[in-house]
Amino acid sequence: MQLHTAQSPIALPAPRYDPGHLLATLIERLNLKNDAALSRALEVSPPVISKIRHRRLPVTASLLIRMHEVSALSIKELRLLMGDRRQKFRISDKHFKPK
Repeated sequence: MQLHTAQSPIALPAPRYDPGHLLATLIERLNLKNDAALSRALEVSPPVISKIRHRRLPVTASLLIRMHEVSALSIKELRLLMGDRRQKFRISDKHFKPK
């Protein structure tokens, strides 16, 4: 499956969550060499990229917005690249309950 953007088609992964595919696509599209270069482009520390790649840390909304800013890919395109096929993003009630 491919997603066509203004620049070129993007190969989409199988319909499962895979943040590594998102990171690899960003590295390729931004002509970067590795995760360290991507972390500099996104202005995050290298361990953040490593933890996302190894699924120990989720791709946060703020990081998704930063990815959009540096890549010019839409938020929808970025979510599709990491395998997020939800039509709507819902915030969990647990974030708003007092502790």
